[in-house]
Amino acid sequence: MSRPARPARLRTLTAVTALAVALAVPAAARAAAPAGSPVARTAPGTTTAPAVAAKPYMGYSTWSLESTNFPGYGGENWLTESNVLGQADVLAAKLKSHGYDYVNVDAGWNVDHGRNVGDGYARPSADLKKFPHGMKYIGDQLHHKGLKFGLYLAVGLYQDYYNDGRTPIYHAPGCTTKDIVYPDLRRTSGWDNVSYQLNFSSPCTTKYIQSVADELASWGVDFLKIDGVGPGSNQGDAAHDNVPDIKAWHTALRNTGRPIQFVLSWSLSHNQADVWKANSNGWRVDTDVECYCDTLVTWNNSVKARWNDVVPWIDDAGPGHWNNLDSLDVGSGVMDGINNVERQSYMTLWAIESAPLYIGDDLTKLDSYGLKLLTNDEVIAVDQAGNPAKPVSQKTPEQVWYARNADGSYTVALFNLGKGYSDVTADFSDLGISGKAAVRDLWRRRNLGSVSGHFTDNLPPHGSRLLRITPRRDGHHPGVPLAVHGTRSTATSVSLAWDAVNSGTPATGYDVYVNGSKAATVAGTSATVSGLEAGTGYSFTVAAHDARGRTSAPGKAVLLTTPAAGGPVGHEAEAPGNTLSGNASVADCSACSGGKKVGNLGGSGSVTVNHVTAPRDVTYLMRIDYTDGSSGRTIVVTTGDTSFQVPLPGSNDNDWGTPQSVTVTVPLKAGENTIGFGNPSDYASDIDRITL
Repeated sequence: MSRPARPARLRTLTAVTALAVALAVPAAARAAAPAGSPVARTAPGTTTAPAVAAKPYMGYSTWSLESTNFPGYGGENWLTESNVLGQADVLAAKLKSHGYDYVNVDAGWNVDHGRNVGDGYARPSADLKKFPHGMKYIGDQLHHKGLKFGLYLAVGLYQDYYNDGRTPIYHAPGCTTKDIVYPDLRRTSGWDNVSYQLNFSSPCTTKYIQSVADELASWGVDFLKIDGVGPGSNQGDAAHDNVPDIKAWHTALRNTGRPIQFVLSWSLSHNQADVWKANSNGWRVDTDVECYCDTLVTWNNSVKARWNDVVPWIDDAGPGHWNNLDSLDVGSGVMDGINNVERQSYMTLWAIESAPLYIGDDLTKLDSYGLKLLTNDEVIAVDQAGNPAKPVSQKTPEQVWYARNADGSYTVALFNLGKGYSDVTADFSDLGISGKAAVRDLWRRRNLGSVSGHFTDNLPPHGSRLLRITPRRDGHHPGVPLAVHGTRSTATSVSLAWDAVNSGTPATGYDVYVNGSKAATVAGTSATVSGLEAGTGYSFTVAAHDARGRTSAPGKAVLLTTPAAGGPVGHEAEAPGNTLSGNASVADCSACSGGKKVGNLGGSGSVTVNHVTAPRDVTYLMRIDYTDGSSGRTIVVTTGDTSFQVPLPGSNDNDWGTPQSVTVTVPLKAGENTIGFGNPSDYASDIDRITL
């Protein structure tokens, strides 16, 4: 029961139309066409070091200006040699000194009136009407300016290159396009009207990928984006499994001998995160940030979604591979479609997540505020440090995100994601800070003095602050464990997890305390405390220790109550005693508990689980089993007088039949309770059951 999907990208650049199925050049002429000058590559069976991507890349991308309906932009007519080089001139003159050096030519460079242009060997070629000197010329010009050259391709074999299976594969005698795709010509990619799925059971297919990689390297390409990749891009069936493609591309790019940064798009499935990390330098976590409207973006469609959708991926980012949040459209207030407050928050999130910073604005029309945002070197340094931040909590729109740095300081962002002015407070106890700490405002480049206990600011709607908080250094003990939280409970046990300590002396283990008494010592970052009483409240804390037995202060206490004897208890969302409102409805779900779930939630649609009993008035752990094939949605949980939001990660692969789960805390009263699930202002995930 997925919500209607916004078109992720109009790949023909003129309309969502089926692409032509034949090359513009007759077959005989294509077969006789010169192959070009392939680059030298390493011997078969050997590889060279890949592009390291030690830091998130920075630069410029054409797609935002291709996708917009802003007057004078949009469509394939905008993407030309002169426009690309004009943007590069500004990048080199105004932004390269701040680290922006990639120029990524996105979709359309090889498209002529809806057809994908290729050579006689099914390899992509420039549309010479738009790029009269070809793509090697573009690469040479960018390199001359001290910049790097990026190109775009869709996953699979462009349908226009198939030519009834007769097109030969370069340097692969006997291989044609018939040999590299499935006989049924199954379509792949996130759009289904662009490419045929490649069949890697044939050795011809790997040779084809290598031939294209060599061609790109011969042009001086430094960066390749493969788009429409599945599982992800709102696709998840066998025809959209592009894992073999990505592995083949990874190997082929290494074999060229040229370091080419390799990134994947769009909305990749987190279920394959290990594959993406092993075979690419980054991945998009969400759909396109552009609004496909009269501006480049809007706050609601889809800038604000990034605050939720990046969270499941935070621990996956690191040197060599980064979470990609898409284009950064904050440079021109006239075109961006968001106000100045939102522009700052937009870039703040990208920076604290160490996301690639690639600008989508017309660089020839940057305004003074946009240029100030884009060239704040203290904010850029946060991005380039490669230390993604985490939210303390996402239960309300007033959120604090933090990253503890190796030197003991903290990068802290305050966000007000709500609709009105609101106080947002960074509680030092959440950060493991005791005593005073020096605070610096990174956007204003101003020291704010010493603060103790907390830092609070009243922020406008969608507003933000970005701070560096530096407590008094104590290098003689490990740092305080942060983000301690419950993951599971039974009538006699509670399981906990926390983040590894990365400051102070190296932590060699952790001590878990229950009501102030040590209950367990572990080497890792999780523990289960057993021997507890049913229906009883406990206070859990965790401290780190080092090899010399020195301990940190304990982290912030977590207060939890065990379920009653015999618990925890599962409650099916579709149970007859529950209350469905609005459009909410019961649907079949073979993999769900009980074979059913409740969907069509959001707006007026909600489900209330009745008759949930609790032994006393305290906080419990609740597991929510749900399905969500999108990039994720937010459920609003209501119990008694309390409501809070829970962002639920999606699978990004249109799989609405496989349950996922999250565990959250929920306050309950002694006796019977009702727990409601919905979202008055947006779509919500489908609910299978809850357990508590």
